[in-house]
Amino acid sequence: MKATLTEENYLKALFHLVDDNTKVTINELSKFLNVKMPSTNNMMKKFADKNWVIYETYKPLTVTSSGMREAALVVRKHRLTEMFLVQKMNFGWENVHEIAEQLEHVHSQVFFDKMDEILNYPKYDPHGEPIPDKQGNIIAQDLMQLSGCNVGDKVIFTSLTLSDDGFLTYLTDKNLLLNTEIVVLKIENFDKSMTIEINNSKEILSRQATEKILVKK
Repeated sequence: MKATLTEENYLKALFHLVDDNTKVTINELSKFLNVKMPSTNNMMKKFADKNWVIYETYKPLTVTSSGMREAALVVRKHRLTEMFLVQKMNFGWENVHEIAEQLEHVHSQVFFDKMDEILNYPKYDPHGEPIPDKQGNIIAQDLMQLSGCNVGDKVIFTSLTLSDDGFLTYLTDKNLLLNTEIVVLKIENFDKSMTIEINNSKEILSRQATEKILVKK
């Protein structure tokens, strides 16, 4: 039986929240989805019945391999849709999230397989996040936050920890797009804001922004 829209939203939230040990608390999940704790508890009991999580009262949830696969497949639909909207329909990367939120709940696997084929099987979405394959496997990325860089470092802007529309518009206004080379020129001691060089011009980024930008050396 296919997951319901609500179940898919919970699965996707688990995907984003689990730590390295595939654990997450009910409280974290509830806050992330802005859902009351009793509702989250009830849903996780259903997930336990489906073997998607291991649920024990007053303990963090453990997401099972089956649960992670189901969650990754929802994320796959979302990220493929975002890529299609950007590459084939010329949407800006800041305008695709809400549309993908709606289309990710389409249950036709053939639909998304065809989308994947048309896009020539992309590995990453428009925000640099890996697209899970049809088995729910994900490419591991060795990235660091821009905020962790030092003066003089030269890095490539590769992905984001947050693809919120307002933040994407902020980056677009600064002409800071994926695969751009960033040179760290200065870091302020007071607030850790960072002066960078991109495309032969200088920009100042707040600490809040540099923590959301993922780069590779």
